[in-house]
Amino acid sequence: MTRFHRWKTGTAALIVMAITTGTIAPMFLFAPASAQEIFRGQRTQTQTGRVSIPAGVTLPVTYDKDKIVVTPDETTSIKLKIARNIVDRSGNVLIPEGSEVEGKLQPITQNGEKGTYFVAQDILLPNGERQSINATSRIATKKETITKGSGTDKLIQDAAIGAGAASVISLLTGNQKIEALEPILGAGAGAAASLLLRRKKAEVIVIEPQRGDLNLTLRSNLLVSRGYY
Repeated sequence: MTRFHRWKTGTAALIVMAITTGTIAPMFLFAPASAQEIFRGQRTQTQTGRVSIPAGVTLPVTYDKDKIVVTPDETTSIKLKIARNIVDRSGNVLIPEGSEVEGKLQPITQNGEKGTYFVAQDILLPNGERQSINATSRIATKKETITKGSGTDKLIQDAAIGAGAASVISLLTGNQKIEALEPILGAGAGAAASLLLRRKKAEVIVIEPQRGDLNLTLRSNLLVSRGYY
Protein backbone atom coordinates (compact mmCIF):
# COMPACT_ATOMS: atom_id res chain seq x y z
CA MET A 1 0.00 0.00 0.00
CA THR A 2 1.30 3.42 -0.86
CA ARG A 3 2.51 5.44 2.07
CA PHE A 4 1.60 9.08 2.22
CA HIS A 5 2.90 11.54 4.77
CA ARG A 6 0.19 13.88 5.98
CA TRP A 7 1.49 17.32 6.89
CA LYS A 8 0.13 19.57 9.60
CA THR A 9 -2.79 21.91 8.98
CA GLY A 10 -1.61 24.93 7.01
CA THR A 11 0.87 22.93 4.96
CA ALA A 12 -1.31 19.99 3.99
CA ALA A 13 -3.67 21.67 1.55
CA LEU A 14 -3.72 23.43 -1.77
CA ILE A 15 -4.88 26.89 -0.79
CA VAL A 16 -6.94 29.33 -2.86
CA MET A 17 -5.96 32.93 -2.08
CA ALA A 18 -7.89 36.15 -2.72
CA ILE A 19 -7.57 38.66 -5.57
CA THR A 20 -6.70 42.22 -4.55
CA THR A 21 -8.35 45.18 -6.31
CA GLY A 22 -6.82 45.75 -9.73
CA THR A 23 -4.16 43.07 -9.18
CA ILE A 24 -4.09 39.32 -9.55
CA ALA A 25 -2.53 37.92 -6.38
CA PRO A 26 -1.05 34.40 -6.09
CA MET A 27 -4.07 32.11 -5.98
CA PHE A 28 -2.86 28.66 -5.20
CA LEU A 29 -0.22 27.82 -2.65
CA PHE A 30 0.99 24.28 -2.16
CA ALA A 31 3.38 24.33 0.76
CA PRO A 32 5.12 21.14 1.78
CA ALA A 33 7.65 21.34 4.58
CA SER A 34 10.63 21.65 2.24
CA ALA A 35 9.38 23.92 -0.54
CA GLN A 36 6.67 26.20 -1.87
CA GLU A 37 5.15 26.19 -5.33
CA ILE A 38 2.97 29.15 -6.31
CA PHE A 39 0.43 29.07 -9.12
CA ARG A 40 -0.86 32.32 -10.58
CA GLY A 41 -4.29 32.54 -12.14
CA GLN A 42 -7.65 34.22 -12.03
CA ARG A 43 -10.41 33.22 -9.68
CA THR A 44 -14.07 34.07 -10.17
CA GLN A 45 -16.84 33.46 -7.66
CA THR A 46 -20.43 33.26 -8.77
CA GLN A 47 -23.42 34.48 -6.80
CA THR A 48 -24.28 30.89 -5.96
CA GLY A 49 -21.02 30.36 -4.08
CA ARG A 50 -19.21 28.55 -6.88
CA VAL A 51 -15.48 29.08 -7.39
CA SER A 52 -13.59 28.55 -10.63
CA ILE A 53 -10.20 26.91 -10.05
CA PRO A 54 -8.15 28.05 -13.06
CA ALA A 55 -6.46 25.99 -15.73
CA GLY A 56 -2.80 25.28 -15.00
CA VAL A 57 -3.28 24.39 -11.34
CA THR A 58 -1.86 21.02 -10.29
CA LEU A 59 -3.93 18.77 -8.01
CA PRO A 60 -2.05 16.21 -5.87
CA VAL A 61 -3.47 12.69 -6.08
CA THR A 62 -2.92 9.27 -4.55
CA TYR A 63 -3.32 5.70 -5.72
CA ASP A 64 -3.64 2.57 -3.60
CA LYS A 65 -0.63 0.81 -5.12
CA ASP A 66 3.05 1.76 -5.24
CA LYS A 67 3.26 1.12 -8.99
CA ILE A 68 1.14 0.70 -12.07
CA VAL A 69 2.58 -1.44 -14.87
CA VAL A 70 1.24 -1.23 -18.43
CA THR A 71 2.51 -1.90 -21.93
CA PRO A 72 3.36 1.14 -24.10
CA ASP A 73 0.28 0.55 -26.28
CA GLU A 74 -2.50 -0.23 -23.83
CA THR A 75 -5.34 1.83 -22.41
CA THR A 76 -6.78 1.01 -19.00
CA SER A 77 -9.27 2.62 -16.62
CA ILE A 78 -8.24 3.51 -13.06
CA LYS A 79 -9.46 5.68 -10.18
CA LEU A 80 -7.28 8.16 -8.32
CA LYS A 81 -8.01 10.08 -5.12
CA ILE A 82 -7.33 13.70 -4.22
CA ALA A 83 -4.45 13.54 -1.73
CA ARG A 84 -5.25 16.58 0.43
CA ASN A 85 -8.08 19.03 1.00
CA ILE A 86 -8.03 21.87 -1.48
CA VAL A 87 -9.21 24.96 0.38
CA ASP A 88 -9.47 28.72 0.06
CA ARG A 89 -7.59 31.02 2.40
CA SER A 90 -10.58 31.16 4.76
CA GLY A 91 -10.37 27.41 5.20
CA ASN A 92 -13.39 26.59 3.06
CA VAL A 93 -12.92 23.20 1.42
CA LEU A 94 -13.28 23.33 -2.36
CA ILE A 95 -12.29 19.74 -3.16
CA PRO A 96 -12.18 17.36 -0.18
CA GLU A 97 -9.37 14.89 0.39
CA GLY A 98 -10.42 11.47 -0.85
CA SER A 99 -12.54 12.73 -3.74
CA GLU A 100 -12.28 10.18 -6.55
CA VAL A 101 -11.01 11.05 -10.01
CA GLU A 102 -12.04 8.62 -12.73
CA GLY A 103 -10.18 8.36 -16.01
CA LYS A 104 -7.88 6.30 -18.19
CA LEU A 105 -4.20 5.65 -18.65
CA GLN A 106 -3.60 6.19 -22.36
CA PRO A 107 -0.58 5.66 -24.62
CA ILE A 108 1.13 8.68 -26.11
CA THR A 109 4.24 9.25 -28.22
CA GLN A 110 6.30 12.38 -27.60
CA ASN A 111 9.48 13.19 -29.52
CA GLY A 112 9.54 9.63 -30.84
CA GLU A 113 9.37 8.05 -27.36
CA LYS A 114 6.41 6.00 -26.22
CA GLY A 115 4.90 6.74 -22.84
CA THR A 116 1.60 6.79 -21.00
CA TYR A 117 -0.38 9.41 -19.13
CA PHE A 118 -3.61 9.70 -17.17
CA VAL A 119 -6.55 11.53 -18.74
CA ALA A 120 -9.14 12.52 -16.14
CA GLN A 121 -12.81 12.31 -17.06
CA ASP A 122 -14.93 12.80 -13.93
CA ILE A 123 -14.47 13.80 -10.30
CA LEU A 124 -16.74 12.18 -7.73
CA LEU A 125 -17.11 14.20 -4.52
CA PRO A 126 -17.91 12.62 -1.12
CA ASN A 127 -21.44 14.09 -1.19
CA GLY A 128 -22.17 12.07 -4.33
CA GLU A 129 -21.84 14.98 -6.75
CA ARG A 130 -20.19 14.03 -10.02
CA GLN A 131 -18.81 16.48 -12.57
CA SER A 132 -16.53 16.36 -15.57
CA ILE A 133 -12.92 17.45 -15.18
CA ASN A 134 -10.42 18.32 -17.90
CA ALA A 135 -7.02 17.38 -16.47
CA THR A 136 -4.04 15.19 -17.33
CA SER A 137 -0.93 13.86 -15.64
CA ARG A 138 2.61 14.20 -16.93
CA ILE A 139 3.87 11.56 -19.35
CA ALA A 140 5.49 8.53 -17.74
CA THR A 141 8.26 6.93 -19.79
CA LYS A 142 10.14 4.75 -17.26
CA LYS A 143 10.48 1.29 -18.81
CA GLU A 144 11.40 -2.22 -17.71
CA THR A 145 12.28 -5.07 -20.07
CA ILE A 146 10.62 -8.44 -19.48
CA THR A 147 12.55 -11.41 -20.90
CA LYS A 148 11.74 -15.10 -21.11
CA GLY A 149 12.45 -16.81 -17.81
CA SER A 150 13.27 -13.55 -16.00
CA GLY A 151 12.16 -12.86 -12.46
CA THR A 152 9.57 -10.16 -11.92
CA ASP A 153 8.93 -10.33 -8.17
CA LYS A 154 10.32 -6.85 -7.52
CA LEU A 155 8.46 -5.34 -10.49
CA ILE A 156 5.04 -6.67 -9.56
CA GLN A 157 5.32 -6.17 -5.78
CA ASP A 158 2.44 -3.90 -4.67
CA ALA A 159 1.72 -3.08 -8.31
CA ALA A 160 -1.48 -2.74 -10.30
CA ILE A 161 -0.99 -4.54 -13.61
CA GLY A 162 -2.67 -3.58 -16.88
CA ALA A 163 -4.15 -6.38 -18.98
CA GLY A 164 -1.48 -6.08 -21.66
CA ALA A 165 1.35 -6.06 -19.12
CA ALA A 166 -0.19 -9.06 -17.33
CA SER A 167 -0.08 -11.02 -20.58
CA VAL A 168 3.53 -10.01 -21.21
CA ILE A 169 4.64 -11.03 -17.74
CA SER A 170 2.72 -14.31 -17.55
CA LEU A 171 3.59 -15.52 -21.05
CA LEU A 172 7.27 -14.59 -21.01
CA THR A 173 8.05 -15.54 -17.42
CA GLY A 174 5.57 -18.35 -16.84
CA ASN A 175 4.07 -16.54 -13.84
CA GLN A 176 0.39 -17.40 -14.07
CA LYS A 177 -0.60 -15.62 -10.84
CA ILE A 178 -0.59 -12.09 -12.27
CA GLU A 179 -3.85 -10.26 -11.51
CA ALA A 180 -4.72 -7.75 -14.22
CA LEU A 181 -6.66 -4.51 -13.74
CA GLU A 182 -8.88 -5.54 -16.63
CA PRO A 183 -8.96 -8.95 -18.33
CA ILE A 184 -8.15 -9.45 -22.00
CA LEU A 185 -11.12 -11.29 -23.51
CA GLY A 186 -11.86 -13.32 -26.61
CA ALA A 187 -9.86 -12.73 -29.79
CA GLY A 188 -7.75 -10.05 -28.11
CA ALA A 189 -6.32 -12.55 -25.64
CA GLY A 190 -5.48 -15.07 -28.37
CA ALA A 191 -3.79 -12.47 -30.54
CA ALA A 192 -1.71 -11.17 -27.65
CA ALA A 193 -0.59 -14.68 -26.69
CA SER A 194 0.30 -15.59 -30.26
CA LEU A 195 2.40 -12.45 -30.68
CA LEU A 196 4.22 -12.80 -27.37
CA LEU A 197 5.07 -16.45 -27.91
CA ARG A 198 7.16 -15.40 -30.93
CA ARG A 199 9.14 -12.90 -28.85
CA LYS A 200 11.89 -13.29 -26.31
CA LYS A 201 11.37 -9.94 -24.60
CA ALA A 202 8.96 -7.04 -24.30
CA GLU A 203 8.88 -3.62 -22.62
CA VAL A 204 6.48 -2.36 -20.00
CA ILE A 205 6.04 1.14 -18.57
CA VAL A 206 6.24 1.61 -14.80
CA ILE A 207 4.24 4.47 -13.26
CA GLU A 208 5.01 5.53 -9.69
CA PRO A 209 2.13 7.52 -8.17
CA GLN A 210 3.98 8.30 -4.94
CA ARG A 211 6.63 10.14 -6.97
CA GLY A 212 3.99 12.42 -8.44
CA ASP A 213 3.69 10.65 -11.80
CA LEU A 214 -0.11 10.98 -11.72
CA ASN A 215 -0.56 14.45 -10.19
CA LEU A 216 -3.11 16.25 -12.35
CA THR A 217 -2.81 19.58 -14.14
CA LEU A 218 -6.10 21.26 -15.00
CA ARG A 219 -6.46 21.96 -18.74
CA SER A 220 -9.53 24.14 -18.26
CA ASN A 221 -11.19 25.90 -15.33
CA LEU A 222 -12.88 23.66 -12.77
CA LEU A 223 -16.04 25.06 -11.18
CA VAL A 224 -16.58 23.85 -7.61
CA SER A 225 -18.69 24.78 -4.59
CA ARG A 226 -17.07 27.11 -2.06
CA GLY A 227 -17.33 25.90 1.54
CA TYR A 228 -20.02 23.37 0.66
CA TYR A 229 -18.38 20.41 2.43
